[in-house]
Amino acid sequence: MPHFTVVPVEDAAQANYDNLEGINWVDYRDAGQGYPGHQDTVSSYGQGNHTEDSPFLNSADPAKKNDFYDRNLALFEEELDIRPKVSSLLSRLVNYTNITQGAKEHEEEDRAEVLQRKATKFPNMGTLMGVYLPCLQNIFGVILFLRLTWIVGMAGIVQSLLIVLMCCSCTMLTAISMSAIATNGVVPAGGAYFMISRSLGPEFGGAVGLCFYLGTTFAAAMYILGAIEIFLKYLVPQAAIFHATDPHGGDSAVLNNMRVYGSICLSLMAVVVFVGVKYVNKLASLFLACVIISIVSIYAGAIKSASHPPEFPICMLGNRTLVRDLFDVCAKTVVVGNDTVSTQLWRNFCSTGNMSSAQCDDYFSRNNVTAIQGIPGLASGIIRDNMWGDYQQKGEILEKSGLPSADVHGTMESFGMYVSADIATSFTLLVGIFFPSATGIMAGSNRSGDLRDAQKSIPVGTILAIATTSLVYFTSVVLFGACIEGVVLRDKFGDAVSKNLVVGTLSWPSPWVIVIGSFFSTVGAGLQSLTGAPRLLQAIAKDNIIPFLRVFGHGKANGEPTWALLLTGLIAELGILIASLDMVAPILSMFFLMCYLFVNLACAVQTLLRTPNWRPRFKYYHWALSFLGMSMCLALMFISSWYYAIVAMGIAGMIYKYIEYQGAEKEWGDGIRGLSLSAARYSLLRLEAGPPHTKNWRPQLLVLLKLDEDLHVKYPRLLTFASQLKAGKGLTIVGSVVQGNFLNSYGETQAAEQAIKNMMEIERVKGFCQVVVASKVREGIAHLIQSCGLGGMKHNTVVLGWPYGWRQSEDPRAWKTFINTVRCTTAAHLALMVPKNVSFYPSNHERFTDGNIDVWWIVHDGGMLMLLPFLLKQHKVWRKCKMRIFTVAQMEDNSIQMKKDLAMFLYQLRIEAEVEVVEMHDSDISAYTYERTLMMEQRSQMLRQMRLSSAEREREAQLVKDRHSLVCMGSRYSDEEEEVMEPPSEKVHMTWTTEKSEAEWTSTHNAPENFRELISLKPDQSNVRRMHTAVKLNEVIVNRSHDARLVLLNMPGPPRDTEGNENYMEFLEVLTEGLERVLLVRGGGREVITIYS
Repeated sequence: MPHFTVVPVEDAAQANYDNLEGINWVDYRDAGQGYPGHQDTVSSYGQGNHTEDSPFLNSADPAKKNDFYDRNLALFEEELDIRPKVSSLLSRLVNYTNITQGAKEHEEEDRAEVLQRKATKFPNMGTLMGVYLPCLQNIFGVILFLRLTWIVGMAGIVQSLLIVLMCCSCTMLTAISMSAIATNGVVPAGGAYFMISRSLGPEFGGAVGLCFYLGTTFAAAMYILGAIEIFLKYLVPQAAIFHATDPHGGDSAVLNNMRVYGSICLSLMAVVVFVGVKYVNKLASLFLACVIISIVSIYAGAIKSASHPPEFPICMLGNRTLVRDLFDVCAKTVVVGNDTVSTQLWRNFCSTGNMSSAQCDDYFSRNNVTAIQGIPGLASGIIRDNMWGDYQQKGEILEKSGLPSADVHGTMESFGMYVSADIATSFTLLVGIFFPSATGIMAGSNRSGDLRDAQKSIPVGTILAIATTSLVYFTSVVLFGACIEGVVLRDKFGDAVSKNLVVGTLSWPSPWVIVIGSFFSTVGAGLQSLTGAPRLLQAIAKDNIIPFLRVFGHGKANGEPTWALLLTGLIAELGILIASLDMVAPILSMFFLMCYLFVNLACAVQTLLRTPNWRPRFKYYHWALSFLGMSMCLALMFISSWYYAIVAMGIAGMIYKYIEYQGAEKEWGDGIRGLSLSAARYSLLRLEAGPPHTKNWRPQLLVLLKLDEDLHVKYPRLLTFASQLKAGKGLTIVGSVVQGNFLNSYGETQAAEQAIKNMMEIERVKGFCQVVVASKVREGIAHLIQSCGLGGMKHNTVVLGWPYGWRQSEDPRAWKTFINTVRCTTAAHLALMVPKNVSFYPSNHERFTDGNIDVWWIVHDGGMLMLLPFLLKQHKVWRKCKMRIFTVAQMEDNSIQMKKDLAMFLYQLRIEAEVEVVEMHDSDISAYTYERTLMMEQRSQMLRQMRLSSAEREREAQLVKDRHSLVCMGSRYSDEEEEVMEPPSEKVHMTWTTEKSEAEWTSTHNAPENFRELISLKPDQSNVRRMHTAVKLNEVIVNRSHDARLVLLNMPGPPRDTEGNENYMEFLEVLTEGLERVLLVRGGGREVITIYS
């Protein structure tokens, strides 16, 4: 919530300018100018923090003023007090350097010390080292080495190319959008989070930033699982702790091994990151070299296979693939000397005993054992067999089409001898597993502070890296399909090739190049993820938009995010416990796709809104490309896993609503605000077409509040009533008037506006506040009634407080302002509501469990009296109250028919209410009514004479002081102009005369005569009739509605003759006497409720 701090200043004009527009001032003045608190730097960080001690020149010092102002610019002295000279501005912009905003960016500490420490680092990295190679390292990963061959085998070359095309197109379109955003200014720490939050606002930024953080954290888990898989499957298989006790229990043993070793590896990596990130950064180039060497060895092996394919025979039983490391010779029998001896393979399928009497597996007996080449080579033509997919169910045995096979199932005991699918596969599953291998495109934008020319390097380096990796993926898919046998491709863990890594069988000079290279590259990628994720969380926490994350903004003395690293390790451990690379990959795919979706959305929104600040140096973008990228991200989310997509969107939605509801307010000039402005402009222009239809009419409120001398809201229950009536729907404008001169009252106006906004927040009123300054309160209220709102979004109803204590006060200004406001609303054809005894109205925390809302429908006002109780009953305070409608029948009316008609009218209005018709018989005017009217007129006459004599005394004092006008010290909310009954100006004498002295003596000594006139006064007959109506109606209303929770009543109009204003107030008092809560309602002259659908 915005807050105000009162700071004493020496120069009032300077203080007024200092708060102008609420913007962050940047001190552009010449470095040589001396002034208190001077810092030679750009002093606004764009975070809404005002950091200058003295942001403007003190014009009170003429010496400094003369030094500062150029003689030729004397005409612009006032402007130069608050704006820099062009020369100063240009010199500051030239000297500005691209300084990285790091961990200390948001700390409450001395900014000069921070900048001095950081200014010594000059960015000098180019496109190759700063963007291209880091992106390559982040994009190439575990999927390329461990899963791409399996994806090609399951999906076939055609569908695999389609998967690669979809994923790489998505990241390329995102890179184009990201390049536009990244070249539209400096991108500090936080990368994608910073770009999205500053483009789409803190709600979107926080939601997507946390999604990006979770994606990076799960990526660390995925890389660790990949490294452990390589370690246990291909490097040191004997290190496994858990072993399968039966052929069908292997999965759980493998998963438990992954969990144990994965947790150990995660702990070691977290310790390395905690001890020093510099070691991780130094090893980054080594890990990148491992990746490049591994990829080069794949291409070398593929080329060599065209002439000399490597020897990796596969043993087939019929058309089924056998696990190669369970036997020694690929044959049923072998000849040793002159004897035919059974092999280990035979003994695995047959019972013990001699060959003639042993019982063998039926499938084994009827099919032959053959050996085929696992890597036929580039020139073998195997590409035709691998062109189309062969998706399999879990447990299905890998079979090669084309080989002869007897149609026999075989026994379950022999199932462990065959290579089988460990999970069910489909196109959508493979998309989710492959997509992480296309992520990592943000590495360049995260390093923008270290780049020599970020606005050139980021687009070029990122797009080149994506083009390179996409080319590698496309060619790898084709090479794998053209060189490797289909059953080997579908063999995820290399069981058919003696537990070798499948992609390693193709590499040259040795499979160990790929195994060791992929192990180190996955370890390095895991370390990079564990390094980046805590910093991203720290950047989000330090922005202070999510309160419960504040603790993660703290760290070690050097800024290392200790607490964030701890949380990252715990979340990564959840991924480790899943223990399956194929299940973790789709999870992080969701989070990355969510992030990329909003990068594209940010670019599209900024482009379509044509924001003045949207000036990217990267020109090759278009909003249509961004929308296409956004659509592809959304499609890929639901293609890969619709339930994960819903969960990820639910998480992002909850974070968004949490930040919106509870998070700290930030103004970052985001695109959503611009979008809101464009939508508001479009809607306002649509509303200008004409007044709303009766079906769409709802009270759009202008609530007129009164403030006391300390600028506190005098009757906050007016706001409570407004919130209960509106329930968050439609327009609510809260207005007030500050009496005085606008030139001198600007600060007071801001304080009054803030006080009202605070009270609006307490009372949960969703709306706008407007405070005007006027010399007379009456004029200010008239201005509010005329000018509040914009276009078609204007108020149609005024809520006005009752002038309490008007009878006891000798000052008539308060009730005259009230009546004038009633007249203004009538002239403007606005509806009027006056809650009387508003302090007795319920708060938002109260609940009425029973009771009635009584409507006294005396005259037709367009249906306001019917509509208001219905709207109130939508609120929880009034929901259980019942509605009763009373109408008054005269002698000539048929009360029975009136009741039927009213019941039918309410039925057609779809309003449930009890109907009563009250008969008011003609009766003689009672002595009480006559006496009440007489007292009213006597009181008015007496007050009029008292005011006249008071005015005469004040006029004498004025004449003595030789003044031409009255000096009246009125209260803040009372008018000055008409309550002093001064004589016409031509009767004002500047000197005393004999006639004047006699007139003064006569007026002073005529009090007894005036008193006798009061005693003999006879009341006006029209006033007697009005009083009679008020008394009779009040008797009936009190009789029927004395226990009602709220009474709604037609408000009589003010008299046409202003002489009867005071009597009008008395009539209203009599009409509502004895009622606890009354709402006087006056229609605006149009129908507001209809029976038609």
